[in-house]
Amino acid sequence: MDGTLLIIAVVLGVVIAAAAFMAGRRGSGGGGDVLERVIQSQAELSGRMQHSESSLNERLEALTNRLGNGLAQQTEKTGEQLTNLQKRLAVMDSAQQKITQLSEQMVSLEGILSNKQARGAFGEFQMESLIKDVLPPSAYEFQALLSNGTRVDCLVRMPSPPGIIPIDSKFPLEAFRAIQGAKTDTDRQNANRQFSRDVGIHIKNIAERYIIENETDWAIMFLPSEAIFAELNTNFGNMVEEAQRRRVGFASPSTLMALVNTVSAILKDSQMKEQAGLIQKQVGLMLNDVRLLDDRVGKLKVHFRQANEDVEGISISSGKVADRGQKIQDVQLDEEDEAPELDAKLDPPRQPPRPRLKEV
Repeated sequence: MDGTLLIIAVVLGVVIAAAAFMAGRRGSGGGGDVLERVIQSQAELSGRMQHSESSLNERLEALTNRLGNGLAQQTEKTGEQLTNLQKRLAVMDSAQQKITQLSEQMVSLEGILSNKQARGAFGEFQMESLIKDVLPPSAYEFQALLSNGTRVDCLVRMPSPPGIIPIDSKFPLEAFRAIQGAKTDTDRQNANRQFSRDVGIHIKNIAERYIIENETDWAIMFLPSEAIFAELNTNFGNMVEEAQRRRVGFASPSTLMALVNTVSAILKDSQMKEQAGLIQKQVGLMLNDVRLLDDRVGKLKVHFRQANEDVEGISISSGKVADRGQKIQDVQLDEEDEAPELDAKLDPPRQPPRPRLKEV
């Protein structure tokens, strides 16, 4: 920057010198004054240039400081934004991993539902989880054996009536998927017939296997899908009526939860009634003991009264004995005439003894 100002000063000096030379040629008489003015102007110009250079340096320094501070602040803000961006990228990466895991689970679930045996095991597991979470272990049994030799997925024990209730898990998924994927009326009618046929077979099998006279009155078909349960109750009323006629009920996960909660309440009420019966029995026995205690207290009062009378009799007899002793001491031995009277006083007529009460 100093070299640039020097070049400008030299150029201005040359220009001023040239102007002075031209002015000297034009007027020979005032050449010395002109040269003096040129030199003075050059000195003033040099001072102004130095002042301008100093001011310019100060401004450049201030501008440099402002630019440095601005760059530092901008760098700090950029660092914070990059940190936040890194955190957001980490969250997005975690969400992407979870989505990938869920996709794998969905694929796995799809594979489970595509296999009948795996689908049946899935329904049984869901049913077992719902029942274990609510009922006590004594109120249910899985894979229970009935009197006719058949095994049921779950057997719920309730007070009679209704007694024991068999629950069997069924999953008519293929026909339901056919209904959902039907594009024409013909396809929908065929899918509805297939769904009715599958559900009807399940109802028949449950009624014939698990409803036993003098053992079970009702059985439940557990459907591990709310959508299938809703479809059945909405569009297949004839199958619901057929199931009721055969004493078979339908249950989805939500309705099975309500059912087991009701069973739990019934069991608690039965236990309360049983305990209340035991309490009443004990209260009756306690009242009988109180009556026996009252009778014995009455008999004890009689004994106390008799003992009191005996004590009073003993007190009277001891008083008489004392009186007799005193009379004996007062007897004059030389007076024979008073002997018979003394004998009469000493031997009063005896009273018959009182009968004593028999001790209890």
